[in-house]
Order: sequence, then C-alpha cells, then structure tokens
Amino acid sequence: MIEVLLIKAISAKTNISLNAAKHFLCPSAFSIICMFVSLFILIPPYAYAQVFDETTPVQPLSTIRPQIETLTNKDHAIELPDTIQTDLASLTTTKSLAGVYGSISSVGSDTLATLISLWSERFKTVYPHVKFQIQASGSATAAQALTQGTATIGPMSRAMTASEVSRFTQKYGYPPTTLIVAVDAIAIYVEKNNPMQSLTLEQVDALFSVTRFCGSANKIETWSDIGVTKFGENRKVLLYGRNSASGTYDLFKKQALCEGDFKATVNELPGSSSVVLSIASSVGGLGYAALGHFDDNVKALAIGTKRQGEMFYAEPNNDNITSGKYPFSRYLYIVVNKPPNSQLPVLERAFLTFILSDEGQNMVNENGYYSISKELREKQLVSILR
Repeated sequence: MIEVLLIKAISAKTNISLNAAKHFLCPSAFSIICMFVSLFILIPPYAYAQVFDETTPVQPLSTIRPQIETLTNKDHAIELPDTIQTDLASLTTTKSLAGVYGSISSVGSDTLATLISLWSERFKTVYPHVKFQIQASGSATAAQALTQGTATIGPMSRAMTASEVSRFTQKYGYPPTTLIVAVDAIAIYVEKNNPMQSLTLEQVDALFSVTRFCGSANKIETWSDIGVTKFGENRKVLLYGRNSASGTYDLFKKQALCEGDFKATVNELPGSSSVVLSIASSVGGLGYAALGHFDDNVKALAIGTKRQGEMFYAEPNNDNITSGKYPFSRYLYIVVNKPPNSQLPVLERAFLTFILSDEGQNMVNENGYYSISKELREKQLVSILR
C-alpha cells in the first residue's frame, strides 16, 4: 500500500515539473522563432548572396595565371593577311598591322649589325612599341643563341655548319630556317696612301697563312716581298683580321686560305670596323674585313685569280660581286626557328617581310651592301613568311 502511494506521489510531482517547464519554455521558444522571422523579413536578399560568396572556396592564383597566359599567347598568334604589304613606306601608324608588338632579340654577325640596326630603326617608325636588342658578337654566337632559345633572329655572314644544324635539330626535331637577306664581300684593305693596287689569291694566302694551300711557293713577310718599297726593305706587313667567332673569319679561311691555318701574327679583332680603323691608323697595315665597312681612309684591293691559265683581276664592285667574278663575295643570312608547317610569330614575319621588301632592299644598296634579286625575295616570302 505504501509503495502504491509513493508511486502516485512521484507521478504527480513529475507532472507538475513538466507543466512548469512547458509554461516556461514555450514563451522563450516563441520569442526566438519570432526573432528569426523578423530578421528574414527585414534583411534584403543580397546579404544572403554575399554570405554565400564568402563561404565558397577561393580559386588559387596559380590556377588563374595560366588562363591569362593562354589569352596572351593567343593574342600573339594573330595571323597576317595573305595580302600583307611588303613596302613599309606605304604603311602609316594608322594602317599598321594588328598584332605587331613585343621585342626582337638579334644575336650574331657583326657584318650585318649595321643593317639590322638600320632596319630596326625604320621599322619602329611604324611600330614604335616594338623593342630591339642587337648583339653583334659574331656569326658563331647566332647558332648558339638560336639553339639555346635566347635569340629571336640570328644574323650570319656565312651559312650554318653541319654541326650547328645538327645541334639545333637534335634539340627541336627540325632544322633551322635560313633567309638570304643581302650580298656582301670580304675586302682586302690597305691604308689609302699605300701604292698597292692588287694582290693575287696566292699572295693573299701567303700573307695570312702558314700552310699556303692555295699554291704559293714562297711565304710573304715583308712589304718588299710583294714589291712595295715605300716602307723600306725590312718593314713587316702588319696583318689584321677578325676573330674566330666571326663568320668573316670562317669564310676567309675557306676562300682565301684554301682551308689552311692562319699565322699567329694576325691581329684578330672583334669587328670589321675595328679592322678598318686599325689599318687606316697603322704604318704598313693590311687586313681583311667586310666590304660594307669601307671608308675613305682605306683602299680595297683588286684580287687576281687564274682562269684557263690567265690571271684576271676583279675589283670589289657591284658588277664583279653580283656576277661572282670577285672571289670573296658571299650571301648574308638571317636564321630563325620556324617549326615545319607553321608560320612565324606575327612580329617576326612583319619584320622579315620588311627586310625583303623594296624599301628594305634599297637600304641594303644605300649602305655598302648589295640587294638580292626580286625573284629570290618573292620565293622566300611565299615559301617561308606566308
């Protein structure tokens, strides 16, 4: 009986506690619900959007940057129209081609440095935002820079050697592309008051080489050995030439020394202008350098070669050089990295097109070099630059 009474007492107490809790909690819960409903009505929708954006994960910068680079590269890939103008004089700043901007790095021939500089300055009158970096360190450096990818164009005063082409091809899987841009010659210079007028090919070889592969029976050391008495009997010929990084050096070694070896007494200089200056300021100096660096303080000698048993002398002038009668004539080149079945970037194509244009080739003739034929220019434009 007592146990029954205790159970009823506990149940009654429990019901009283639950009722009290219900009366206390319901008003509180109702207040909280009212507060949330009020906030929902009063706060504008965009606030929730802002909260959503801030809670979404932020895209890392590293994933955004490639998108920017892709757009930039796409802009650089703008194609030139097939009717691209080849006469820069007909272009004005309002008619300039779209997509021609950026920079060109030229590394290579000292012989071509003057023309590259003149071409670039004229090109910038139409495209003032294009920048040029010109390094005239010798033709050998052109092949190296192109293979390493540190140059846009590689001016060369000789053709690339088989080993240079091989190194480039091993890296890229295809050979470099070579453009002929001008004709030049290597001249043998003496000081302007020197009475000498000409030398035979054998005499040139005997002056500069120790091997004399071109056929001279006797070595030449002094001016009297070649019939010049102005300097006395024992005055040695002071020899000047280019250094081994130069294409002029390589070509002279091949054409004038018949692949022989230079004398150790040849003063090797880094540029053709330095050779010409040294000859002009020396007593009894003689040397070889690019004809394009001729000035009034030196004299360029005629060179004699045997034809059918007779000696023919050819001066380094326009007719003899372009006809091949002068023995030390040569093409000048610009080498570029052009993948097969692909066009060059728009800036490179525009600049090279200008070089091969009428105006570009007129600048060649105006500065001591010789232009290439129109047929050769058009062939290169169609087959390479389009």
